[in-house]
Amino acid sequence: MHRWIKRGLLSLLAVAVVLAAAGTLALRGSLAPLDGELALPGLSAPVSVERDALGTVTITARNEADALRALGYVHAQERYFEMDLLRRAAAGELAALFGPLALERDRSARLHRLRQRLRDDLDAVNGDMAAAIAAYAEGVNAGLAALRVRHWPYLLLRARPEPWRVEDSALVAYAMFFDLQDELNTRELALWRLRQHLPAPLYALLAAEGSEWDAPLMGAPRGNPILPGPDEIDLRTLPAPEENGQVRHSEPAAPGSNNWAVAGALTADGRAIVANDMHLGHRAPNIWFRVRLVYPDPRAPAGRVDAAGVSLPGVPGIVVGSNGHVAWGFTNSYGDWLDWVRVTPAGDGSYRTPEGDEAVRVHHETIAVKGRAPVVLEVRETRWGPIVHDDDGSGHALALAWTAHRPGALNLRLLDLVRAGDLDQAVALADHLGIPAQNLLVADRHGRIGWKLAGRIPQRLGDCDPQQPLDPLAGCDWDGWLPQTPHLLDPEHGRLWTANARVADGEALRRIGDAGYANGARQRQIRDALFARERFDEDALLALQLDDRALFLERWHRLLLERAGAQDDDALRRLAEAARDWEGRAAPEAVSYRLVRTWRLAVLDRIAKGLSAPARVALGDDFVMPDLPQLEGVAWELLSQRPAHLLPKRFDRWDALLAEAAAQTIAELEKLGPLEQRRWGERNTARICHPLAGALPGFVRPRLCMPGDELPGDAHMPRVQAPAFGASQRMVVSPGREADGYLHMPGGQSGHPLSPFWGAGHAAWVQGEATPFLPGEARHRLTLTP
Repeated sequence: MHRWIKRGLLSLLAVAVVLAAAGTLALRGSLAPLDGELALPGLSAPVSVERDALGTVTITARNEADALRALGYVHAQERYFEMDLLRRAAAGELAALFGPLALERDRSARLHRLRQRLRDDLDAVNGDMAAAIAAYAEGVNAGLAALRVRHWPYLLLRARPEPWRVEDSALVAYAMFFDLQDELNTRELALWRLRQHLPAPLYALLAAEGSEWDAPLMGAPRGNPILPGPDEIDLRTLPAPEENGQVRHSEPAAPGSNNWAVAGALTADGRAIVANDMHLGHRAPNIWFRVRLVYPDPRAPAGRVDAAGVSLPGVPGIVVGSNGHVAWGFTNSYGDWLDWVRVTPAGDGSYRTPEGDEAVRVHHETIAVKGRAPVVLEVRETRWGPIVHDDDGSGHALALAWTAHRPGALNLRLLDLVRAGDLDQAVALADHLGIPAQNLLVADRHGRIGWKLAGRIPQRLGDCDPQQPLDPLAGCDWDGWLPQTPHLLDPEHGRLWTANARVADGEALRRIGDAGYANGARQRQIRDALFARERFDEDALLALQLDDRALFLERWHRLLLERAGAQDDDALRRLAEAARDWEGRAAPEAVSYRLVRTWRLAVLDRIAKGLSAPARVALGDDFVMPDLPQLEGVAWELLSQRPAHLLPKRFDRWDALLAEAAAQTIAELEKLGPLEQRRWGERNTARICHPLAGALPGFVRPRLCMPGDELPGDAHMPRVQAPAFGASQRMVVSPGREADGYLHMPGGQSGHPLSPFWGAGHAAWVQGEATPFLPGEARHRLTLTP
């Protein structure tokens, strides 16, 4: 019996080994070939594809079309599944791959009908780049077809990848609109509803436009709001909910990105330098793909393109980088690119317009669902956009006007930046870029720097408040695009900086608007660091990117110690004692930083609920708390002045609010163990995984994730970092001196866990160790032939 059991176990083990070997062989069949010679139909001449130790690709071709065809080939072999996810996310087609789990996400995206809009407007979107985009798409499909086995995620999902269509590159670009903008305008809607149920002084506090932390490029800081007196408002006399439970929140404004530039007058040899780190959600592989493109082009300076940086798989070209003449980077603008429009019914499926009644256009969008019957979504559209809400409370519907819906909002002219010869050319190109509106910073090899808002700004008509629904019958509407966007070139002090906070004032700000600018603390810390020095080089700018000093929270630490010393409250005393030794940085070992940060958020939550209490009562379950990134300035004035008439109604004194927030902080953190051991790194531990990792067994999942490193940094400092959010790349580069530049990237180049480039370079990103901007020595050489 023992012998038969032993034989049975050995047989099972042999079967397991065979299955594992077969699985490994299948996985290896989808690895991108790195060396040798392969055919790529459509090329006019052979193309060289080299990879360095990090997998950074250098493509050397005879012309642009060949270079982009080869780029499409490489993108498909390394990243096709990730490209597929982006196009499906924008088009609302994820359920066809993932089943009912993705249906609600598809319903939300399909409301915008972006694939159909592209098909209707594709010639205008592609313009004179149509041939290059077609070459890229053909390269993608050739790269996909050349793999011996389809990409491993499709094996796991028991699906086959669908071919790449010409409009799919535009859909990938549209996916960035979703990532960078509030596509359903939830914050503006929540603010408008709040406005209807709050006294004007209360609403003004919650909708504050800035604080003492502001550090705009143009204009002065707003300063903290002036608190209204008891003759204007008294929370003690207004209704408030009896409970203090959870509330729904609007789409939060993400911390965003950093970029800054210094002019040649501030460097030893007259070179201008750009630093850029775009903050996005993290995954493995990273969203970006490192690449260098080299090819003759009569439209480029000296008739040659030689550009390096990061590309977005699915889109031809380089997103941020340097071409030897100019270097450029982006941060999200947080301008106001969406409006609600009041739709007045006219009966029989029509609505009023200034020119007469017009019929609502009804579209039926069929959503494929894996394993189930298709779902049909009815989308009702007006000339302003789709109807999202049937009743605004006054018998009108609300349609959504979004720049992404309008012809001209999207094109792929970003590729033109690789041919820009100087600052003026790059800035002139920016007026024609169809991208989610961005803060573009440019430096050129002559030592000049400039800021430009890149992307399309809607031309608004009428003397209207864009924070409230527009009424076209009263003359409030959109009419095309502004011909030029704001810019600032060659500042006298030689410094430029943006970090998702307000950058402009006056007429420029009126044009850009405010969709929830980030708190200015991060932008101010960057600005102050730039003005603290008179000389810069690449090392100095990389050090600023890695700055994790907790300047923003210093005063909250002092407040905690002060109030704990002044009050006989056990929670405040315990929290202050545990947080007494201030580390001054968001370092993994920091305990005080984590405790103070958690307490501040608990305090702000109580202040926001108190100021919004009358609206919470009026709206009940329909209440949504808008994202309030400028609440810090209001809260600090309240805690400094301690006005009884603005104290949330359920507290008898301000210290009671602070004490309750302390008690909540202690209760939450002590669930994890002793309060004095709650390090920041315990919470800020990397969770950077492949999108399918969560669906796999626990023993397999770690193979699809980057190491669980404890990460320094946080939202209100240059080194923005959360477990799955932060710097998706770090770039420091001077045009013409690219060999002195740096480039970091988390998550690695390849989407294949068996690739040598899965996670390559990730450790340097975690540690902040400088890795070269340009590709290193070629380790692999592949030749693509016609």
